[in-house]
Amino acid sequence: MNEPVTLRAEATPSAPALLLRPWCAADVPALVEAYRDPALRHWTSPAVENEDDAVCRLRAEQRGWAAGDRFGFAVLEARTGTTPARLAGHVVLKDVAPGKASAEVGYWTAAHARGRAVAPRALGALTDWAFDTFGAGGLRSLELLHQVDNAASCRVAEKSRYAFDGVLPAAPPAFPLDGHRHLRRRDA
Repeated sequence: MNEPVTLRAEATPSAPALLLRPWCAADVPALVEAYRDPALRHWTSPAVENEDDAVCRLRAEQRGWAAGDRFGFAVLEARTGTTPARLAGHVVLKDVAPGKASAEVGYWTAAHARGRAVAPRALGALTDWAFDTFGAGGLRSLELLHQVDNAASCRVAEKSRYAFDGVLPAAPPAFPLDGHRHLRRRDA
């Protein structure tokens, strides 16, 4: 799947609609800005320190789209009135392969957008798209993984109907703590 895809998530009473689209070169400054947030840097890796890192990250996202095994989306809060669209986060579908029954999802939310249900709304749009696009090829479930001490990710999983499925043992150095696995089945 190489064609551009744009997804949407509805507005809420307190937050604008979301637009999800593949990352592009124009996103470099916003990506660098988002990674200035210590909380984001704590939960994600590798960190984006500067524009060169951001360009490398975006090229990796583009390679994933070209290979058809990783689909990363910039999540933008839609333009409202004179307010331009602004980067609010990232969602990704990864480890996709023809005939493979499961894949993994991931996400992050920019500091300025937290508390507006960006992650669950974007994850919902990504989940629906993943099952619609890859379900006929065998995709039956999606996994959401996070460290046990990331309570916010547990809340996002619950809001997005990803059921708790078990504890994963730590795998240092990349995963120094135990983790949670949440699952969403195609028909859930």
